[in-house]
Amino acid sequence: MIVSIGDLVLDISIAPVGALQPDDDSPAVITIGGGGQAANFCAWAAALGDSSRLVTRVGDDERGRSLVADLEAHGVEVCAVWAPEPTGAIAVLVGPNGDRTMATQRGACVGLSPGDLDERWFHDVRLIHVPAYSLFVEPLASATRAAIRLVREGGGMLAVDLSSSAGVREYGATRMAYVLARLAPEVLFATQAEAQTLAVPLESLAQVPVLKLGPTGCRVFGRVIPAPPATIIDSTGAGDAFAAAFCVSWLGGATPIESAERAVETAAQAVTMQGARPS
Repeated sequence: MIVSIGDLVLDISIAPVGALQPDDDSPAVITIGGGGQAANFCAWAAALGDSSRLVTRVGDDERGRSLVADLEAHGVEVCAVWAPEPTGAIAVLVGPNGDRTMATQRGACVGLSPGDLDERWFHDVRLIHVPAYSLFVEPLASATRAAIRLVREGGGMLAVDLSSSAGVREYGATRMAYVLARLAPEVLFATQAEAQTLAVPLESLAQVPVLKLGPTGCRVFGRVIPAPPATIIDSTGAGDAFAAAFCVSWLGGATPIESAERAVETAAQAVTMQGARPS
C-alpha cells in the first residue's frame, strides 16, 4: 500500500485555441476533472498496478462527493474527512507548448488536523508520498507530520515532492531545507526551479534525490535518464505520474535508475493526454 496525504480538488483546464484576446472572447478547449497533487499521484499509482490510498479533507458538497467517487472509480481507496468548507478548485491555463499556469483555491483540504487521522489508515503502508503543499500551511502540515510518524513507526518509507518553487519561496527556502533535514525522506523529487529555490543540494537531504528535467528526462545520482519523445498536449499531472511510477517501481525492487527509466516513460505518456489523471 502507498498512501498520499493532501489535496483533492477540481481541475478546470483551459487550453486557448490561438492567442488570448484581451477584453474579448477567445475560443478554447475547456475540460473539468479531478485534480490535486496527492490525488493525482494516487490515481497514477493505482493505474500502474499498486494499491493506493488518499487521506484528504473535502467539502461535504456535491463537488467533494463527486471527486471522491471519481477517484474511487480509478481504483484509489479514499479516506475522506468531510468538512463544512467548500471543496477546492484549480484553474489551469494551458499554453501552446503544454506549459501551465495555475490559479488555486485549496479549500477544505488545508483544514485537515492530526485529530482527524485514523491510525488504521497508516498501519499497512510501505511508503507515504507527501507533496510539499501538505507541509506549507497549518493544520494540514501538523497532520502530515503525524501521518509520517505513523508510517515510520510501521517501518514504512517517505517520499517528498517539492511541489512548487513559489510555494517554497513563500514558506522560506531555509525553513523548508530544515524541515526536510528533520524528515529525512528516502526519496526527494524536485524540478530544476524548485531545487534552485531551495538552494541546498538535494543529495544532502535524501537517500535518493531525483531532479525532474521536464521533456529532457531526469537526473539521479548524477546520471541523466532521457525521456522518450512525446507530443505534448497537456503537462498537468505529468510530475505526479512521474513520481507514482518511480515509487511503484522502487517498491517493486527496481533500482533508482530503473525506477527513473519507468518514471520518464510514464510521464511522457501523461503529457499526451488532456487532464491530470490516467484515462
